[in-house]
Amino acid sequence: MSDTSGWGPQAPYGGPQGPRGPYDGPPPGWGWNGGWAPPPPPPKPGVIPLAPLGVDHVLGGTFATMRRYAKPLFGTAAAAYGLLAAVVIAAAVLAYVSVREHFQALSETDATFSWGHGRPLLIAFGAVWLVGLLATLAVNSFIQASCAATLHEAVLGRPATFAAVWRRAWSRTPSVMGVTLLLAFILLLPMAACVLLFVSFFVTVMTQSAAPFGLVFLLLLVVTPLAAWLYVLFAFAPAVAALETAGPLAALRRSARLVRGAWWRTFGISLLAGIIVVVVSLAVRLPLQFATPAPPRVDPGTSASTVMLDQLRSQFGLYALFGLVGSFVTQLAASVFLPLVTAVLYIDQRIRKEDLARTLTEASSVQEPAP
Repeated sequence: MSDTSGWGPQAPYGGPQGPRGPYDGPPPGWGWNGGWAPPPPPPKPGVIPLAPLGVDHVLGGTFATMRRYAKPLFGTAAAAYGLLAAVVIAAAVLAYVSVREHFQALSETDATFSWGHGRPLLIAFGAVWLVGLLATLAVNSFIQASCAATLHEAVLGRPATFAAVWRRAWSRTPSVMGVTLLLAFILLLPMAACVLLFVSFFVTVMTQSAAPFGLVFLLLLVVTPLAAWLYVLFAFAPAVAALETAGPLAALRRSARLVRGAWWRTFGISLLAGIIVVVVSLAVRLPLQFATPAPPRVDPGTSASTVMLDQLRSQFGLYALFGLVGSFVTQLAASVFLPLVTAVLYIDQRIRKEDLARTLTEASSVQEPAP
């Protein structure tokens, strides 16, 4: 998988777009014999036409990429999630082995809690949580980079292999990870405001004063739109980091320049993609929830261990396996679908502002060298 020249910044918005190329055809509205004729369709070497895209082209190109390049896309994502599960399980096992004696001491009958035994448990499993958080961040960044790497070839109509996508995504993962971490900090703003709102509610109930709740509610009203605006403004940064080999800060600045003037369009199409993911997820999960067997009735004389065993049998059966598989499939699809939509929007903005269509058309006509 070779890098296509021209993915980097090109002509600025409003700048010269160069002379008309041979693929442009006659001027729109004129036929070769002087009569009216419709303009020729834009070239389409891959999954999207190389022209400004509508919503149907954005979503259609995304679904076409997922269908034609299912093996590199979903194979890479599944392998990454499998690696994530292995890392988290290994970290949990190591943590348990290191504090097994303290855990057994607190699990004994009539055992009382003491910091001598509790502190090692908190430290060990806090380390597991931190390892899982960092591994999840790395895996999600890797999947975003793999989606951009696959779309790079899908737009040009070239094949993409699992190994080639893996190599290219792995080389860009550190930069995409930096961008993802900065975007996560942006999302922490409304989350922190929600936590403060929850705390202020209890303060209001206890002190009979509405001032804390009112102030935090106003803060939430200000912070949430600000975080949404910043998140959309920097939405193209992962694609920039993967396709233009830019660093995290340079990718954020580049995304802001591309989104400028198209914020509402980017927000609307991204929101539509999110709604599609939610609807599909509910369509998979709701039937499984309705099919969940009701817990067995508890008799007064039944022992606690028997009650717990009956509850586990009712809640963890064949349906639970189907639910786990369904959740994994929907998560896998969402982790691929959303980054692809954003990457297609990024290409669309570059076509509109920088005449990227010309570069892609020329690149698609070049024979890809054999590996």
